Amino acid sequence: LTVPTTRPKPQPPSFFILLGIPGLEAVHGWLSIPFCTMYAIAILGNFTILLIVRMEPSLHVPMYYFLCMLAVTDLVLSTSTLPKMLSIFWFSSREISFSACFTQQFFINCSSVMEAGICVALALDRYVAICDPLRHSTILTNSVVAKIGLAALLRSGLLVLPFPFLAWRWPYCRTNVIPHTYCEHISVVKLACADIRISNYYGFLVTFLVNVPDVSFITFSYTQILRAIFSLPTKEARIKTFGTCSSHICVLLAFYVPSLFSFFTHRFGHNVPLNFHILTANMYLLVPPMLNPIIYGVRTKQIQGRLLQLFTRT
Repeated sequence: LTVPTTRPKPQPPSFFILLGIPGLEAVHGWLSIPFCTMYAIAILGNFTILLIVRMEPSLHVPMYYFLCMLAVTDLVLSTSTLPKMLSIFWFSSREISFSACFTQQFFINCSSVMEAGICVALALDRYVAICDPLRHSTILTNSVVAKIGLAALLRSGLLVLPFPFLAWRWPYCRTNVIPHTYCEHISVVKLACADIRISNYYGFLVTFLVNVPDVSFITFSYTQILRAIFSLPTKEARIKTFGTCSSHICVLLAFYVPSLFSFFTHRFGHNVPLNFHILTANMYLLVPPMLNPIIYGVRTKQIQGRLLQLFTRT
């Protein structure tokens, strides 16, 4: 009699190796310059927004509370990726531990979903402010704003937690080399020597559960906002009211355009070069954190005024 033997489960690698941007290794040093510049702008801009809102009592209103949530989320999103990316470009420090890889993956995905939730909250604020201005302060109280922020945080955490949990369980017996600058979920699970369809299906499910309700609510909100704006009696009133929404519209474009472009090129752009995939994925993580404080700083008079006071104070 022969006793059937079971094949031992492959041991997970102790670390992964991030290649950076394959095919562009010779220009990693040059690429680090715009990436480092965008990161510095994101850090400086978002900390400035937090400081100004904290110091200026007139900005202690729902829109700026949501803006502070957005700033913190952008700081987490950019800091989850840029330091490691720059260490690859500058010092060829490509190793990342198994647990650190999945931790990075969690914070990147969680911050992205959180940012989408805050965009919805900002749309809600503009909707109430324009369509029901007399009740704005009674509807969006401080406690309601806190509950909305907590709901966005819980949603992002609960939806994203299965990503690293599933990826952690897969056996990795092929290679530990990730052709990317960070531990992107798809790039990591493709290394598994197992059927990863459940991870792919869950990725599509999360994309659907986040984008469809969020985009639907934002579309509904701005449909009602535009109806209210066009019902105003004078052109000056319409322009002034629409100006209060312009910053949020720019933030929406800065978030959704790179996000959707990166998603569709990765899922369906099979003939697109790998280095282009990686560059677009990095732009998705870098552009919104850099642009958001600039957009609100340039287009918001209260922030402009307080910022000038900071620099002109003797």
